[in-house]
Amino acid sequence: MEKPLLAHPTKFILSLLLAAAVVALAVYKGPELLQSNMKLASGVAPVADLVQRGVCIGLGTDGCSSNNNLDLFTEMDMAAKLHKASRLDPTVMDTTTVLRMATIDGARALGLDQVTGSIETGKKADIIVIDTRKPHLTPMYNPASHLVYAVGGSDVCATVVNGRVLMKDRRLLHMDLEKIMADARQIAKAIRDR
Repeated sequence: MEKPLLAHPTKFILSLLLAAAVVALAVYKGPELLQSNMKLASGVAPVADLVQRGVCIGLGTDGCSSNNNLDLFTEMDMAAKLHKASRLDPTVMDTTTVLRMATIDGARALGLDQVTGSIETGKKADIIVIDTRKPHLTPMYNPASHLVYAVGGSDVCATVVNGRVLMKDRRLLHMDLEKIMADARQIAKAIRDR
C-alpha cells in the first residue's frame, strides 16, 4: 500500500493524524509553510511528534508567494528553532533530523528516494558545493550544525543536477539570469496592472 502524501498540512490536520497514531504517511511540509503559518498566526504543527512516531516529513519549497524566500538553509534553521522554542526543548528537531528532512526524507516523501536525496552509487548526481571559507562559517566545529544554523543559500558556489554542472563559482552556466529577472519583473507588472 502506498503511503498518502499530504502537502502543506495545517496544524489541525497534523494534530488529528497524531491523535489517530497514523504512521503510514508521508508529509511534504514545505518550509514556506513555517513562515506562512507564523505570518498568519496559524500555530505550530506537531512535526517533532510525527517524526518521533516514524512519519516521514520532507522539507521543500514550491514557490515564494507565501514566504518571499526560497532559501532552504534559512528554512532548515527556522524549522529546527521554531520547534525547539514551541516545545521549550532544545533537543527537539536536532540538526541530523532536519538535514534528513531536507534531503533523503524529502525525496522519500515524494517517492523519489531510490533516485535522489542522498549521494549513493546509482542515484542521480544532485549535489551542491558550499564555500565554507567565510567569516560566518569560521570556525566550523560541527558541519551538520553549520548547515542548519549558519549556511545560507548565498554560500552555495556550485550546483550539479543529474551530473550536469548548472552553476559554477556562483555563475549560472546555462541560463541568462538578467533575462530571467527581466521576464519575472514583466510578469509581475502584468499581474499588478490587471
